[in-house]
Amino acid sequence: MFSLTASSYPTSKSVKEILISSLAAGILVYLFLIIFQPFGTENFHHPYKYLILFPYTIIFGAAFFTSNLCVFRFKDWSIASELLKIIGILFLGSILSYFYNSLFISHVTLSFQNYGYMFLYSLALGIPISAIYILSRYIYLKKAHENTARNRAPQLIETSLNSTKTNLKISVNTTELIISEGDFLCIQSMENYCTLYYLDNYQVKKLWLRISLSNILTQVQTPTIKRCHRSYIINLGKVKKIKGNAQGYKLTLPDIDFDIPVSRSFISIIIPQLKHLKK
Repeated sequence: MFSLTASSYPTSKSVKEILISSLAAGILVYLFLIIFQPFGTENFHHPYKYLILFPYTIIFGAAFFTSNLCVFRFKDWSIASELLKIIGILFLGSILSYFYNSLFISHVTLSFQNYGYMFLYSLALGIPISAIYILSRYIYLKKAHENTARNRAPQLIETSLNSTKTNLKISVNTTELIISEGDFLCIQSMENYCTLYYLDNYQVKKLWLRISLSNILTQVQTPTIKRCHRSYIINLGKVKKIKGNAQGYKLTLPDIDFDIPVSRSFISIIIPQLKHLKK
C-alpha cells in the first residue's frame, strides 16, 4: 500500500492540460448530481433545477483548476501527493458549495454544523469522482507525455559511428586521461567523487576522480555523452537495453553490473536520442 502511494504520478505540463482536466472533473460532478441525484436532490423540485445545480460544476472545476495550477511545476509528484491534493480540492469545493447552497438555494443560517454536513456530502460525492479522475488523468497524461517524448527527438546526432573518432581529455588535479569517445561508458557520482567506467583493450576499467559531476561533464559532454540523472553521465551510443516507461527509465550498458536511471527531467532528451540512435 505504501509503495503504491509512493509511486510517481504524472503532473500536467501546461495550462491547457490543467484546463481540460478541470473541465472534465467539473462535468463529472454535474453528471453525478443530475443522474444519481444524491443527498435529497431528487426531492428538490424547481422548474430550473438543473440550471441551479450547474454552478457546482463551476465550483469544483475552479477548485480543481486552482489546485492543479499551484502544483503543476512540481517535478517529484507521487500518488500520495495527488491524494493530498484531492483532499484539498474537496475541502475548497465544500466551502464554496456551502456558501452557494446556504445563500442561494436553502437560505439557511450559516453555521459550522451545517458546513460539517456539506463537507461530508462533498466527501461522499468526491471520492468516487476522484477515483475516476485520478485513473483517467493518469492514463491520459502518461500517454501524452510519452508521445511528446517520441515527437521531440532532437537532431543532435548524425550517426553513432563518428563517436569512436573523438578523443576525450579528462584532467583532474594531477591526473590526466585521454580516451576514445567509443571507449567511454559512464560516470557515477558520489558526493565530491566520481567513478569513471571505460574500456581499455575491451576490458572495463574504473577510475576514481575527486571532481564534481557538473565539472567533469564540461570535459566529456558530446552529442552522445549526456547527463541523464543527478548522479550519472552516460554514453548513449553504448546503451544496449532500455527498461521501464515514462514513470521511470533505466539503461543497461555492456559489462556493467548495474542499471543507470534516467531522471524524469531528462526523459524528454535522453529517450528520443536513444530511439534515434537505434533506428
